[in-house]
Amino acid sequence: MARLNDYAVNTSNSKKLFQQSKTYLLDGVASSFHKASFQEYPICFEKGKGSHLYDVDGNAYIDYVAGMGPLILGYSPDTVNEAVSRQLEIGTQFCSPTYDLFKLSKKLVEIIPCAEKIVFQNTGTEANMFVFRLARAYTGKSKIIKFEGQYHGWSDEEKISTDARSIEELGPRNDPWKRRESLGQLPSATENIMLAPWNDLDAIRRIIDKEGHDIAAIITEPFMCDSGPILPKKGYLEGLRQLATEHGILLIFDEVITGFRMALGGAQEYFGVTPDVAVFAKAISGGFPISVVTGKRQVMECGVHASGTFNGNAVSVAAALATINQLEQPGVYERFDHLGRVLTEGIRKLGEKYQVTLHCDHAGAICLLELGVDHPLNDFRECLTSIDQELYDRFVMRCLELGVRFTPNRGRIYLSTEHTEEDIQRTLNVIEKVFSEF
Repeated sequence: MARLNDYAVNTSNSKKLFQQSKTYLLDGVASSFHKASFQEYPICFEKGKGSHLYDVDGNAYIDYVAGMGPLILGYSPDTVNEAVSRQLEIGTQFCSPTYDLFKLSKKLVEIIPCAEKIVFQNTGTEANMFVFRLARAYTGKSKIIKFEGQYHGWSDEEKISTDARSIEELGPRNDPWKRRESLGQLPSATENIMLAPWNDLDAIRRIIDKEGHDIAAIITEPFMCDSGPILPKKGYLEGLRQLATEHGILLIFDEVITGFRMALGGAQEYFGVTPDVAVFAKAISGGFPISVVTGKRQVMECGVHASGTFNGNAVSVAAALATINQLEQPGVYERFDHLGRVLTEGIRKLGEKYQVTLHCDHAGAICLLELGVDHPLNDFRECLTSIDQELYDRFVMRCLELGVRFTPNRGRIYLSTEHTEEDIQRTLNVIEKVFSEF
């Protein structure tokens, strides 16, 4: 594998392509997620296969970004490619039900604990927009509780308090400020959103005591992956389930990230806590755009209907069926657990060896790494005050120079079925070199 001893020299074609792209493409990228704030320019990739990516300069990387999560079978998986190729031969967009759509719907109801009826959308943002409307229609109430630092999409109501540079920007813990994260968001977007720090049941009780008569739903990542990442404290998800049930509030799990990564039935299967409604996307289809809203029959049949030209399109459905078929094979999740354990235990040992303070853990096909802190964090506020973000940015950049690609800005590490023991060991060798330089 090529090693990049000098980022600027060895990625000059990436820099050139990025500069050319900015002439026509806003910001030079298709999404703000595609370039880290600390990078002068992003690496531009030409192809990917398995656990590896190859850039326009010919450099190879072991990848743990997985296209921001969808590529649970690795890059360009043969089984998905074959299914999609067969579908391309017979049609891509029918604007009608298909037999494969029936098969996928039936399969999802069989494997997801909360699933009794299915709605298809195309992205996580769309699915969460649908689920906000669904919760309000079913309950007749207006307000949604969400958590600081959790991302549910880019629409006006969803993109509230998803980020901050310091804890001061969040306001008082018991009365958080509602941050609009983009220019152009309507001030009214925050009107029916209630904010709370995560992993704090007392904070939810306070909101319910004050606004419970008008709270339609609590939406949460069951494993907080967009910030941190942060695992739920023991009993926290169970506590949310109990509070929601007691007060006639819907509990919604945003499983856009955790779905199919922690278990075949998602985080709800992994933790043994069943929500009323859940949202899935990303890993469900191995790299093709599709999202799912699913839940209890009486909620799903309350009168909100799905609309959209490409909902349940035949290509993404074929990809999803092929992906799920691979994930159903014996030993898949046991292997994720094994590789995650080898990687995180290896990182912990290297931290001890080189006196790098860190916290590292894993759950299913998701690992987490936080520098500057040696214990599990509870919420986004602790991320802002405890994690050494500058050190993590240096870590990501240096690993990239040495041929290992991690997610910028947050220590979220995605495994795929294509990662090998050799990949993990080579990754640990790179991390050892980086830690030795700190």
